Amino acid sequence: MANKGPAYGMSRDVQSKIEKKYDDELEDRLVEWIVAQCGSTVGRPERGRLGFQVWLKNGIVLSRLVNSLYPDGSKPIKIPDTPPTMVFKQMEQIAQFLKAAEDYGVIKTDMFQTVDLFEAKDMAAVQRTLMALGSLAVTKNDGNYHGDPNWFMKKAQEHKREFTESQLKEGKNIIGLQMGTNKGASQAGMSYGRPRQIIS
Repeated sequence: MANKGPAYGMSRDVQSKIEKKYDDELEDRLVEWIVAQCGSTVGRPERGRLGFQVWLKNGIVLSRLVNSLYPDGSKPIKIPDTPPTMVFKQMEQIAQFLKAAEDYGVIKTDMFQTVDLFEAKDMAAVQRTLMALGSLAVTKNDGNYHGDPNWFMKKAQEHKREFTESQLKEGKNIIGLQMGTNKGASQAGMSYGRPRQIIS
C-alpha cells in the first residue's frame, strides 16, 4: 500500500467530520460485548479510535465474534492458527467477516467497507456494523448471544395477524377514522362571502 501524506483542504474537512462521528462510549460498550462474547483470550484494545482500529485490523477478533454467534459445528469463518501478518491476508479476513455478517442478517447499508477499518478511514461505520450485528444477535434470542441484552436494541419483528371471514365482513361496515366522519355535519349557516361582482 502506498504511504499517504496528510490531507489538506476539503479532504481534511471531510475526514474530520467522519472522525467526529466516532463514539467513545459506544466503543466501551462494543469492547465489553466482544470480550463477553469471545472470552478474555481476545484481549482488550487501547482506549481510543486508533487503539480500537489496531485491535480489529487483522480481522481475527471480528472473525471470532461472528463465529461465536453460531452454534458449534456451523462456524462460517475458518480462523488461522497464527494471526495473518501480510496485508492482503488481513484484508481477506475482514472481507470474510463482512460476508459472514451479511449472511447472519446485517443489511448492506449497515456494513462498513474493508478500507474503513484497515486504513481507519471511517471507524464510526465499523461501530455501526457491530451495533447492527449485536442488535440482530439480541433479536434472534437463540442462546448464542452473551452479554447484557440491554447493550443493543431489539429489531422490530413481524407480528402476523389472522382474521376470520366474519371479522373481515364486520370490518367492511366500519368507516375508518382516516375517512373522516359525517356525524353532526351540515351546510347550515355556511356562506362563502359576497357573490362575484360584474360591473359593466
